[in-house]
Amino acid sequence: MDLSQHDWLDQLSNDPNAVILDVRTDDEWNEGIIPGAVNIDIYKGQGFIYEVDQLDKNKNYYVYCKAGGRSAQACAIMNQLGFANTYNLVGGFMQWQGETAMP
Repeated sequence: MDLSQHDWLDQLSNDPNAVILDVRTDDEWNEGIIPGAVNIDIYKGQGFIYEVDQLDKNKNYYVYCKAGGRSAQACAIMNQLGFANTYNLVGGFMQWQGETAMP
């Protein structure tokens, strides 16, 4: 499900079962992250699918990338793998107005 920056953050902050997933490359990750995020690079292809499939499917995943395209793709893959709740950050990290941190 695509969520606006505001709705994504609002829902995330009220979700005790949330996991923030960053699907960007290592280089992008090293430029700054949304605090608490875990990183699995979608460009790993089959490696991405393998790593994501190991995650707890009962959690709610708040997924972001640089602009929103890769994270939308990641959500689609995760839904096919049996994840019920994935939320794509529209506009991605480039438009993120919330808190950031260095990894």
